Amino acid sequence: MNNLFNQSDVSGILARIDKLTPNSQRQWGKMNVGQMLAHLNASLETAMGLNTPKRLFIGRILGPFVKPNYLSEKPLGKNAPTDKFYIITDNRDFEEEKAKSIELIKQFSESGVTKCTTNPHSFFGKLTPDEWALSQLKHFDHHLRQFSC
Repeated sequence: MNNLFNQSDVSGILARIDKLTPNSQRQWGKMNVGQMLAHLNASLETAMGLNTPKRLFIGRILGPFVKPNYLSEKPLGKNAPTDKFYIITDNRDFEEEKAKSIELIKQFSESGVTKCTTNPHSFFGKLTPDEWALSQLKHFDHHLRQFSC
């Protein structure tokens, strides 16, 4: 299955990020392109153990039922609910966030399972390194599609 430990998947995501510009327009949702990249960076930092959002009560209840679909090959749908931890409302510098995304993806990919957190996902709970890598690839794909990349 595709994930951010697979070099060809990483290359594809990086090529799509490279197509983003400060003027890229969203097809749905509320974030601008800089906010979207900051949102993705915060999520990837979670997968790397650099931040640790609290577990959501609703995730403890629904997470086990939703997790198999989330980790399937099916792309993420539009306008899914977002943990408040990852909601970015302030304006972000596009170039800084883009450079950070590229650097975080490379670090995560090159370090493999050693760069993965052992902390639980705030909604889904415990994830294996491969599940973190898959979920991050799907998350990047989702938001790059949001901005037509």
